[in-house]
Amino acid sequence: MLNGFYGEFDVERRAATGVGADYRTAFQIDRDRVLHTPTFRRLQNKTQVFWSGEYDFYRTRLTHSLEVAQIGKSICYWLQTRPGGPLDEGFFIDPDLIEAICLSHDLGHPPFGHAGERTLNHLLREQGGFEGNAQTLRILTERIFSATRRGMDPSRAFLDGVLKYKSLWSELGAATGTPPAHHFLYDDQRGHLEWAMGGHGFPAALRPGVLRDACKSIECQVMDWADDTAYSLNDLSDSVRAGFLHLEKIEAWAERQGEPTGEGSSLGELLRAIRQHRVDPFVGKRIGRYIQAATLQPVVNFLSGVTHRYGFRLVVDEAVRAESALFKRLAFEVVFLSPQLKQLEHKGSRMLRQLWEVLAQRYIAQGRIDGQDFQLLPADTAAEIAAAADAAARARLVCDFLAGMTDGYAARTYKRLFAPDFGSIGDLVG
Repeated sequence: MLNGFYGEFDVERRAATGVGADYRTAFQIDRDRVLHTPTFRRLQNKTQVFWSGEYDFYRTRLTHSLEVAQIGKSICYWLQTRPGGPLDEGFFIDPDLIEAICLSHDLGHPPFGHAGERTLNHLLREQGGFEGNAQTLRILTERIFSATRRGMDPSRAFLDGVLKYKSLWSELGAATGTPPAHHFLYDDQRGHLEWAMGGHGFPAALRPGVLRDACKSIECQVMDWADDTAYSLNDLSDSVRAGFLHLEKIEAWAERQGEPTGEGSSLGELLRAIRQHRVDPFVGKRIGRYIQAATLQPVVNFLSGVTHRYGFRLVVDEAVRAESALFKRLAFEVVFLSPQLKQLEHKGSRMLRQLWEVLAQRYIAQGRIDGQDFQLLPADTAAEIAAAADAAARARLVCDFLAGMTDGYAARTYKRLFAPDFGSIGDLVG
C-alpha cells in the first residue's frame, strides 16, 4: 500500500549509487544496508553500561540497538492506531525507516562507552573533535562500505533521522570560545547536513546548539524517545543483576535526593520489584507504558511545507518523561559514577590514549619509532592514511580505526603493543 506520508524528497539519495528496480522500499534498503555490515556486528562487543564480555546477560551496544529498534517500531504502530489521530493505514510513520534509524543510532560509538568518546574528543581537540553522532554520520556517508569508502548512499529521510545534532564543531566553539565537549557534527559534514535539509537554511532564531538541535524530524524524535526508554529502563535491569543497584543503595540515594519511595511512587514500585525478584517484568510493563505515553501534535516550521517529517512533534506525557529522567539520574549517580565503573573507564581511556600516541607518531607525524618503520596497522588502512592529503586527514583516519575497534580488539591490540608477555603466532592473526 502506498504511504502518503513520504514523497520523492524523502526517498531521494544523494548519489543514487546502485539503486534500481527493487522489491524492497527505499527504507527497507536503508535498513538492510546497515544490518549486513561488519560495522553493525561490531556493536556486539562494544560497551553499553558494563564492559562487553564480562557476563553474557549484560546489554551491549548491539542488544541495546535491537531493543531501541523494537521500541521505536512499537511507537509507530501505537501512533498509527490512535482513534482520531492524524495517521491512518495510508498515511503513517514508516516502521522500516524507524528500524533503520534505531539500528544505526549508535554505529559511531567507540570502544569503552562514553569514556572512549570523551577520550577521542580530547585527543582530536585540535583537529575538529570526535562525537559519536557525528561519527555515525561519517560512517553512513563515507566509511560503511570498505571496498569503496563512499558510504551507503542513504535516503534523505534515513540520514536526517540519525541527526540528533545539527550544529558544527566550529559553530559551537565560536559561541563558547572552547572546543565543544559533545553534541556536534564535524565541520567537513556541512554538505551532508545541508543536503539532509534539502538546501533549506536554518532560520536565524535556530541558533547553533540546543535550539537548532531541537529541530528534528519526527522519525528522529521517535528514535530519541525509544533510546531514552531503553536507556532509562533496560539499564536498570542490568544494574540490578550486576549488584550495582540494590535496596539499600536505592533507598539511601532516594533519601539524599528527597525522592519518595512509598506505595505508588516510581522508586517504590522499583523497590517492590527487586524484593519480589521481578525486575524484568517491571521493566517490560514500563516499556509498554512509555510507548503509550506518546502522541502526535501538528506543528508549522520552515520545513513542514516541504515534508510531513517536519509537520509533527512527538509529545510524551510529562509524568512518564519525569519518571524516565528519574531512573536515568538514579542509574547515572549510583551506577555510572561508582568507583568500580570509573576505574574501568579510566583503564579504557588510558588504553585508547596510548594507542593514539603510538599511532600518531607512526602514521600522523609519519615518523619512525626507535629508528624503525614499524607496520602497526593493516596494510589497506596504512595505505589509505599515507595517501591522505594532510596531517588533519591522517588524524581523522587514525581516529576512524580506533573508533571502529570493539572493546576486545582494543584491549588485545593494546596488550600486543605494550604487554611484554602477551602475543603468539595465533594471536597475531586473531
